[in-house]
Amino acid sequence: MRNGIVLFTSDRGITPARLAQAAEERGFDTIYVPEHTHIPVRRDALHPTGGADLPDDRYLRTLDPWVSLATCAAVTTRIALSTAVSLPVESDPITLAKTLATLDHLSGGRVTIGAGFGWNTDELTDHHVPAAKRRTVLAEYLGAMRALWTQEEASYDGEFVSFGPSWAYPKPPQGRIPVIIGAGAGPKTMKWIATHADGWMTTPTSTDVAASAELLRKEWAEAGRDGEPDVRVLVAKKPAAEDFADWAAAGASELIWGVPDSDESVVLGYLDKLAGRLELSA
Repeated sequence: MRNGIVLFTSDRGITPARLAQAAEERGFDTIYVPEHTHIPVRRDALHPTGGADLPDDRYLRTLDPWVSLATCAAVTTRIALSTAVSLPVESDPITLAKTLATLDHLSGGRVTIGAGFGWNTDELTDHHVPAAKRRTVLAEYLGAMRALWTQEEASYDGEFVSFGPSWAYPKPPQGRIPVIIGAGAGPKTMKWIATHADGWMTTPTSTDVAASAELLRKEWAEAGRDGEPDVRVLVAKKPAAEDFADWAAAGASELIWGVPDSDESVVLGYLDKLAGRLELSA
């Protein structure tokens, strides 16, 4: 399994670029950053933990993910660039397709999109995304972006996005940019992933990952997809031996380790200890 790191970015502490550089030097494979465009002060949506209050104020202070990853790309050569998670439905899909294709082009094909449906429905509402249709909106946005990435004269006709034959460059060096969905592992979600995405990322509350991965593979086969879905594990607690066994049984491709949102010396010290425990080498 590969090993990635996720930084809950903010306007404090270590910068994403410095962390990406340090992580690459220590042998980590991917850097992930999150996305929230804003947090409405009045909010009806509960946090995924079930609380009415946010766990801390970092949600208010997240940096733009694509700008952050562009700074990472500029100072690294190998480490992959991703999100845990981004919210594509909160951007214009034509503009976002250009941003992502440009980042993938300039980084040499290192981009993967870790996307969510959006738990903060108040945030989605401000972007004119109906909460009840957020999965439909995401499916259409991904379809539209893939058309722009792969077709010489791209077009798309959906309920939430449509455009006539258009030219759009650059095209991603990978051909298309992989999409990994971070969400709870319900049957509806696994069917959606098998239809519209390239893999699944666990959430902090996910358990029995192997069973969920098996469900995804069943839906994958029924959807007529080739190959295997990409399963990535967000490590939310100090793992025990049985956790590693579960993740191995799930066929996980990558473990994603959180690092503190703190000053550079604290984060680099933490990164050194983590790389040592994982027996990584540059």
